Amino acid sequence: MININLLSVSNLPKLNKLRKLELSDNRVSGGLEVLAERTPNLTHLNLSGNKIKDINTLEPLKKLPNLHSLDLFNCEVTMLINYRESVFTLLPQLTYLDGFDADDQEAPDSDPEADGDGLEDEYENGEEDDDDEEDDLDEEVIDDEEDEDDDVEGEEEEDGVDDEEDEEEDGEEDEEDEADDGESKRGEKRKRNLEDEGEEDPEDEEDDEDD
Repeated sequence: MININLLSVSNLPKLNKLRKLELSDNRVSGGLEVLAERTPNLTHLNLSGNKIKDINTLEPLKKLPNLHSLDLFNCEVTMLINYRESVFTLLPQLTYLDGFDADDQEAPDSDPEADGDGLEDEYENGEEDDDDEEDDLDEEVIDDEEDEDDDVEGEEEEDGVDDEEDEEEDGEEDEEDEADDGESKRGEKRKRNLEDEGEEDPEDEEDDEDD
C-alpha cells in the first residue's frame, strides 16, 4: 500500500500469515498497535516517508516478535539524536533499521523468506525433481526398448540355429532316401540278373538232352 494517502492502518484486516508490509509514502502518524493485533507474524515493515515523529510512536511494534527489518527513511523521527541506538534499544528483535544493522552492516538486497523467493525456489526445485523423474522414466523406457531389441535379436538367432538344424536334418533324410533308393535299385538289378539266369537254364538242359 505505497503512496495511497493512507492516514491510518486501523482498517487493516487480520492477516496472520502476512510477512512483509509496504506502507511507504503515506501520512501515517501513529496507531501502530493495530499491526501487532492483525499482522502478528510480520517480519518486514516499511514506514518510509510517513509522519512518524517520536520514538514512542514505535513502541507498539515491540509486540511483533518476528519483526527484524524496519524502514523509517524520510520520517521526522530519523532526525532525533541517537535515533538508531534508541530504536535498537526499544525494539531488540530488530536486525536491520533503514537497511543497516546495529554495526552499520548493510542488509542483503532481498530476503527470500519475506519476498517469497523461498517459495519460488521450492517450486523450481519441485519442477527440477519432476524433470529428473521424467528423465528417469525416459531412461527406463529406453532400457526396456533396448532389452526388447536384444530379446528379438536373440529370438532371431535362435530361429537361425533352428533353421540350420532343420536343414541338416533334411539333408540327412535326403541322404538316407538316396541310400535306400540305391539299395532298391541294386536289389532290382540282382533280381533281374537272377531271372535272366533262370531263363537260360532250361535251354541248357535241352541242349544236354540232345547231346
